[in-house]
Amino acid sequence: MDLVGKVGGSSSYHQSYGAKIWNGTLFWSSIYVNFVIGEILDWNWQSQSLPPLRANAASGMAVHDDCKLRFMELKTKRTYRFIVFKIEEKQKQVIVEKVGEPAQSYEDFTASLPADECRYAVYDFDFMTAENVPKSRIFFIAWSPDTSRVRSKMIYASSKDRFKRELDGIQVELQATDPTEMGLDVFKSRAN
Repeated sequence: MDLVGKVGGSSSYHQSYGAKIWNGTLFWSSIYVNFVIGEILDWNWQSQSLPPLRANAASGMAVHDDCKLRFMELKTKRTYRFIVFKIEEKQKQVIVEKVGEPAQSYEDFTASLPADECRYAVYDFDFMTAENVPKSRIFFIAWSPDTSRVRSKMIYASSKDRFKRELDGIQVELQATDPTEMGLDVFKSRAN
């Protein structure tokens, strides 16, 4: 059956693409098409060519396996104090940019975030409760400084939820546009 000829209100099923048209509306049963911010996919209905498929989330960013592996090491073995993640736009994937050893400080962590570029980061924050019990919380930080490029901010914002879902075990989320929004006092107040 032909997709173009059946859009006028009847129902049809197109086997090769898994598309179903019901009352003029096209539904996909087996293909999930993602749209990239700022990119318009031009679907040529006359030739019935499909738009290109994207790797993953709405931004099309895949998550490198090393990101998940390093996060699991931080969470289960406490191998790292922090991990900084970067989106490689050309490869369309999130990668590990830097890891901080357990002995590194909060100041080392903040120094590893660029002043004018977006990043994701996780930080293993140790603290004492009011009852003098040592605890730890894993923070996810979406770092998006005001001085970063607009396109970069959009890509990081649209990829954040998908990426965060890959890191099972995040306990607290922070969004920061300048260092004061993720100071130690903010960490302490959000950890409890």
